Amino acid sequence: MDNKELVEKISEKLGRSKGDVNKLVEALADVIVERCGALDSVAIPGFGTFEGKKKSERVMTNPSNGKRMLVPPKITLSFKVSNVLKTRLKNNA
Repeated sequence: MDNKELVEKISEKLGRSKGDVNKLVEALADVIVERCGALDSVAIPGFGTFEGKKKSERVMTNPSNGKRMLVPPKITLSFKVSNVLKTRLKNNA
């Protein structure tokens, strides 16, 4: 499912315009990026928790030429599914 299909489904379920739903989805994504970029977590009850994690810099070896290089630190996003969603998915399978 891509973003367009997601917006259409939510729009149908809520009876709202696609424009309003698209703004809502974009706003949610912006909040998640902002908070996780600050190494905070965003919990959505019944869905899961998004969490930003900082990976420190490290030295790696390029397998093709054997040269060592420094990989800079970066922030990654992790997601943990809630038990409620896990249960609902198991029951629907």
